[in-house]
Amino acid sequence: MTRSIFIAGRSKGESPSTKRRPFLSLVATIFSFTSLYAQSPPASPNRPWHSPEEQNLAQEGKRYRQNALLPPSGKAWSPAELIDFAESHNPATRVSWQNAIARGEELGIARSELFPLLSAAVMSGVERDEVPLGTRFYRFTIPTVQASLDLSYTIFDFGARRGRIDAERARLLAANFAFNDVHRNLIFQVQQAYYRLLNASGQEAAARASLENSEQVQQAAEARLQNGLATLPDVLEARSATAQAQYDLQAVLGEEQIVRGDLASALGLPAATLVPIQPLDEIPTPESISETIQQVIERALGQRPDLQTEAANVRAANAERREARSAFYPDLTFQAQPAAESLYVQQQTLPWGHTADLAGSLALHLKWTVFDGGARRSRLAQAEADVRESEARVDAVSNRIEDDVWTAYATLTTAFHQREAATALLTAATQSYNSSLESYNYGVRNLLDVTAAQKVLAGARSADVLARTQVLTALADLAYRAADSIQTNTRTPHQ
Repeated sequence: MTRSIFIAGRSKGESPSTKRRPFLSLVATIFSFTSLYAQSPPASPNRPWHSPEEQNLAQEGKRYRQNALLPPSGKAWSPAELIDFAESHNPATRVSWQNAIARGEELGIARSELFPLLSAAVMSGVERDEVPLGTRFYRFTIPTVQASLDLSYTIFDFGARRGRIDAERARLLAANFAFNDVHRNLIFQVQQAYYRLLNASGQEAAARASLENSEQVQQAAEARLQNGLATLPDVLEARSATAQAQYDLQAVLGEEQIVRGDLASALGLPAATLVPIQPLDEIPTPESISETIQQVIERALGQRPDLQTEAANVRAANAERREARSAFYPDLTFQAQPAAESLYVQQQTLPWGHTADLAGSLALHLKWTVFDGGARRSRLAQAEADVRESEARVDAVSNRIEDDVWTAYATLTTAFHQREAATALLTAATQSYNSSLESYNYGVRNLLDVTAAQKVLAGARSADVLARTQVLTALADLAYRAADSIQTNTRTPHQ
């Protein structure tokens, strides 16, 4: 918006205060714009800082968000389908992708040093001067038009450019491996949330079944109390067990809501999005693992992207060391500067003169730093230290990967055994509860025996669901540690 400000002169009879009004309006306008766009730190340390810029930035941030929607499918989503959706819509993959693209452009910048640099310039100007001659001065006017090219090319530099190119190529390789690692982490994040939601849904079903059993026991106790076969403490104990079962159910429902938000966020969706998943019984689970721990470790060391990233960093460090070593040698540069000139001259009392010609220069520049106070030596020592640090990082990451795979393998083996034990526990607890309830109805067992059996059954149901989902989580964890989840031909570590 353009503002025009007019300050008129004082007419006859106009007071001085009236004359100052336009000036005061101008000052007020300037100060209003200054206060609007000025920025300042917080006024005191004991209060939060607020500014109109908060709302502006919040509105700007909304423009950058890509609100994804889960397409309606009319069915429950499998883990593989949600993983595919997350890889396309979670912003973490786009962040890593753009970072890899930027590293690719940096490689292009480094490669450009292998080619000559050509620049063009056009200059036009007029020079006027007074030149003394004897006791008089004569005016010279010289209009100039000049077009020139500047060609510069480094003939050799003992590997400095090649070192920079190799370093950028290695950094691009590391960025690509980091991109793969983002996918590896995202896949595991979706799997974890999916199986946690499976567990929460299974725990909800188990809690509802336990609540139903508690209500059955309570009804049986109240019926026996009416018939004079039970005491009031028995009924109160049954009511307490029902209330506890109701409490446990609400806790499970709350956890299920939290996990649903985690799964939606991993998919790049709003946290309130309801994602229908498959029931636990419909997801196949293996019975055992067919590979040895050493086979999984060897495969992990060959395909983990974080280890590959560190190996690429070693390449980059070696390339930087070659570049630092090249500084001890000279570099030779060729430079050509052709120029087309058109010159005019006018001398006082003389006619115009003109000339046009092709001028320029050719040069070879040999540059060799003889003494720099030890800067090159220090840079080379720094580069060598970076190489050794990168190599040590590879060793450290390798050790961590072996430990990760070992732990995941042991966890999976334990999960298989726990699932077998949980199945047997559920069978035994179900039979014990049914027998105790039947005996209580016949007056053979007391209520404490029934409630104890009911609590064991509730725990067995919960353990069974947890054990089954733990097998799935442990399988996903082992695939994550071995980087099987991002391979084209994913290996299934079971028989």
